[in-house]
Amino acid sequence: MAYIGNIPTDNFVTFATQNFSTSATSSYTLTHAVSNENEIALFINNVRQHPGSGKAYTATGTALTLSANTASTDTMYCIFLARAIQSTVPSTNSITPAMLGDTTVTALTAGTGITTGTNTVYRSSVEKLGNIYHTKILIDLTGLASSGSGDIIGKAATANSHIGQITAAVNGTVLGGKITCMEAPAGGDPDINLWYADEATGTEDAAITGLTNQIQMCDSGDLALGSMVSIPTPPAADKYMYMVTGAATDANYTAGKILIEFFGYV
Repeated sequence: MAYIGNIPTDNFVTFATQNFSTSATSSYTLTHAVSNENEIALFINNVRQHPGSGKAYTATGTALTLSANTASTDTMYCIFLARAIQSTVPSTNSITPAMLGDTTVTALTAGTGITTGTNTVYRSSVEKLGNIYHTKILIDLTGLASSGSGDIIGKAATANSHIGQITAAVNGTVLGGKITCMEAPAGGDPDINLWYADEATGTEDAAITGLTNQIQMCDSGDLALGSMVSIPTPPAADKYMYMVTGAATDANYTAGKILIEFFGYV
């Protein structure tokens, strides 16, 4: 039958074993850590030993302790019946997307002209499932400002008002996207269009056309609750994205929540 995702294995998996080089000692080191002696079966001269304190052996971690010394002529081996489950916390930023295989989650970073707005919310995620990338940008516009028609939206008179940079490594080759309005914009201009340009330095109240190689991605019209707008012109690789006013409204946003999504491929 067909499966979504990895095909379940039907192969038998054998237990791990360890052969010991014996000597006149009662202390040995296991190759796999265990939580206690019941997770291994120990054999000396092909006779299974009784685990437990006061019996033939105890074990914890990688330490195996026998109740009596072995001889150099003895044969000894163990079968690992279970592995100790251990938690390892990787160091900060030590895990990269390339290390996570076909399923990764990363994020975009907006400029300070977006993230420093009072009560403004910016969150993003980029999920890669197989060969498909899904980029999401969630924005609460509260605290940002709009100005003249064709001007960049952001914290009033603040540079770096971009909402993130698209790259092939993080977002794949973007085919298209959409905007969903979850709360109607209020205060500032409700006609919010998306553009991209070469620079990350675009300033609120400055014309988007003042940036280099600027391209309009969509013409949203006035957004209202439940509005869904297609993005027919996807952002090119290495470009910075901006929200731009479609009409002249010089005011701060007091409400407005939008979700911007892009879909790309490897």
